[in-house]
Amino acid sequence: MSVMEETDIVRLRGVSVRRGDTLLLNGVDWTVRPGEQWAVLGANGSGKTSLLNTLSGFLQPTSGSIEVFGQRFGQTNWNELRRVIGVINHTVADWIQEGETALEIVIGGIHSQINYWGRIAKKDVVRARETLDSFGMGPAESRTWAQLSQGERQRVLIARAIMAAYRILILDEPCAGLDPVARHRFLEFMDGIASRPGAPALFLVTHHVEEITPGFDHVLLLRQGGVLAAGPRAKVLNAALLSRAYDAPVKLRQSAGRLFLEME
Repeated sequence: MSVMEETDIVRLRGVSVRRGDTLLLNGVDWTVRPGEQWAVLGANGSGKTSLLNTLSGFLQPTSGSIEVFGQRFGQTNWNELRRVIGVINHTVADWIQEGETALEIVIGGIHSQINYWGRIAKKDVVRARETLDSFGMGPAESRTWAQLSQGERQRVLIARAIMAAYRILILDEPCAGLDPVARHRFLEFMDGIASRPGAPALFLVTHHVEEITPGFDHVLLLRQGGVLAAGPRAKVLNAALLSRAYDAPVKLRQSAGRLFLEME
């Protein structure tokens, strides 16, 4: 087993981020261990985006320490380390040219480039097709980005991330913009990814409890830039903690193995 496999995937200690008079993160402690899949949950303004931007190197912490696979922010080449962290959000989607096909987008993942224009090897085409097939997107390989539905785009981006061999994959509100049927299908798809042997460490960022499928076995609950609770989902997803997170009395209902949040 390699050193990277033995160490914690992520370790944050006392991480704070201040911009002007605004405290975006306040003393965040968070540890992610190998084999854990996390949902990051909280109300608007709770610090979800700031946390993940800090983790992926787009925000610099004002204080505290961040380690990814044992490598500490500020003591290693963070640009190199960021190559193991993939982010799927609307910003990435906006960078993709409308004429790029699904196959071309996935091939770009091999080279960690969007709108890849370099030489494409036959072996890369074979790998990309196999990956698209495994995600049920084989028949759509020749369709352009403009022709793909929102749900299909999300699947293509995840296939691209798998090709890039990211060891951490941040899914920033991936269900935004999906209709109810597409959302249900995508959540089932993501649950399958989370449960795969050798899957990257997934961080699912969401506002919605019902999007946390069983494959996500740990939950980080944020409130006002700090950690309200972190740990196994059975200990974190309860009415008392969620009521504090959302500053409102809520209750939980369970159906088909999923939790649903309701107002009391």
